[in-house]
Amino acid sequence: MTPVPQNAPDVPPLAPAAVAGLLLAGRPHLVRLGLATPTPSEILDRTGARRTRAYELKDALESLLPALVRPVGRPAAPPPSVEPAPASITTEVLAFVMDHPGSVSGGPTRRRYSDDFRCFLLELRARHADLDVASFAAAATVPRPTLEQWLADPEAPSPSSRPACDPDPARGPRVESILCAWQSWQGSFMAFVDHVGSHLHIPYRHTLVAAILAAHGARRPKRRPGRSPDEKATRDAFHTFFAGAQWEADGTPLAIRINDTCYCFNLELDLDAHTAALVGASVCDQEDSTAVIAAFHDGVTTTGAAPLAQLLDNRPSNHCPDVLDALGDTLCIPTTPGRPQSDAHVEGAFGLFKSTAPDLVVTATTGRELAAAIITLVVATWARAVNHRPRQDRGGRSRVDLYQDRPSPAEVDAARMALEERLRLQELARRTLAARTNPTIRAMLDQAFARLALDDPDGNVRDAIARYPLDAVLAGIAVFEGKRAAHTLPDTAGARYLLGIVRNIAERDEGLAITQALMRARLEAHDLILLGLDASRHRIVADAADLAHAVDGLVREALATDRHLDRLFFLAAAADVIRQQHDPRPLYDSATRRIHTTFRIPHAERLDASRFLATRVVPLA
Repeated sequence: MTPVPQNAPDVPPLAPAAVAGLLLAGRPHLVRLGLATPTPSEILDRTGARRTRAYELKDALESLLPALVRPVGRPAAPPPSVEPAPASITTEVLAFVMDHPGSVSGGPTRRRYSDDFRCFLLELRARHADLDVASFAAAATVPRPTLEQWLADPEAPSPSSRPACDPDPARGPRVESILCAWQSWQGSFMAFVDHVGSHLHIPYRHTLVAAILAAHGARRPKRRPGRSPDEKATRDAFHTFFAGAQWEADGTPLAIRINDTCYCFNLELDLDAHTAALVGASVCDQEDSTAVIAAFHDGVTTTGAAPLAQLLDNRPSNHCPDVLDALGDTLCIPTTPGRPQSDAHVEGAFGLFKSTAPDLVVTATTGRELAAAIITLVVATWARAVNHRPRQDRGGRSRVDLYQDRPSPAEVDAARMALEERLRLQELARRTLAARTNPTIRAMLDQAFARLALDDPDGNVRDAIARYPLDAVLAGIAVFEGKRAAHTLPDTAGARYLLGIVRNIAERDEGLAITQALMRARLEAHDLILLGLDASRHRIVADAADLAHAVDGLVREALATDRHLDRLFFLAAAADVIRQQHDPRPLYDSATRRIHTTFRIPHAERLDASRFLATRVVPLA
């Protein structure tokens, strides 16, 4: 091979190692093309290059050759440069999470962020506005879609301030540690219990932690609503007092066959509830007011005195003016519909009669008067036999013996009060039924059911809704329509779903009214705690630039507290400021948007807060 001249005029001077590397890189191509190919030793000998350096340059040339030939067309644009996010963003986010335990919770697939963390991140984004969203989200370790959603929300929540911990050595170090940790905690309660056990090394169960927080007013526990009182009837066992306190009257059909003719009568019995003694009876053609009055007079003749109360079933003839006049001072108490326990004693007497009396079959040629006389005789004989029969469950005493026991004046007064209370409950039940037929509410419900296309052919659901106050009914219809417009109603939601909404709103409004009355009473009593809240209200209003800022500050203060009384106080103060405007709607809309974008408060409590604000701003009465 001819050596490469070092100073050829048409070839630029190259280092021997570069020339050797170029020739070594071209050897495989010379062999493939069938050209004369020098050996590596010949190349190194003729160029005078060192072997190691020559092969290093060979590898370098082979790596550069593919880049010298580009495809046809315009070269591709270089990828956009991503500006690296400053490490201070990650440091600040980590410091905030360490200073506010529980502000970020959950796992890698789903995390929950507190309102304070969102506000902090929005402020941090404002300080780094020149940085693109992707780089900022990566530095803050927050998913980019989540950050973009926060940035697009014009009503982002504002940081809420928590009261500083006031240590009290008398409460013990563990209790004090739990209270101090709760003041800065922003996660869920069960996560806080795990934090107390794992990080504070306090082996308390969640029930004890909840009791400690509730005892010191730091957390208001949520309790399930208990069973509501039933005004229709007392659900306990039947209460008796003494002989002659209350009688029970009822009728049953009774037939007697004389020869080939069957005669039917009504047997009306009056029975003492305490002793089960049969005090009066009457046999009439049918069960009406005449039968009730005859049995009552027979009982008075038998015992010598009228009872304190007479229990009658709900047949209209039993409560007509004639019966009430005949009873005189005796209370007339109706039995509970659908509750056979209300007149169990007299029903048991009928059963005993039918099980022990022989078949009433008389062979005679007399008429109807004879049949009635025979029945009266049989009943009187049976009643006397029963009244004088000793009773094992009463110590061998008969019904007559028991009825002759006289109560003390105190027992009479107590029985009269209990019976009057029972009559009051029955009157409440009747008022409830009357309220269901309120023409104003029923007309409004009829229009709403027609507009919402709700199925209630018998009107039972509308009757149940009409017993609630007008405010609750209007709010329930509004919630139902709002849920339907937002497509959040279940597929099976109908009239009964609306009834459940109205019932829940009525119960919550009752609690709000009670709390508001308590707050007013405590203010009038110069309660020190509420005086402090009143001072805070005056400070917020005085420091505000205008009414809009005053309402915003009061609503924020209401949403920052966990105490129910404090929240209602500041919401009521905000409503008072809103009512000062000629057109309160702009301030009211701003306040409700602030309420519904504060996610630290559960959805149900946000609805209660906005409904309370609406009732104070635009009262119906």
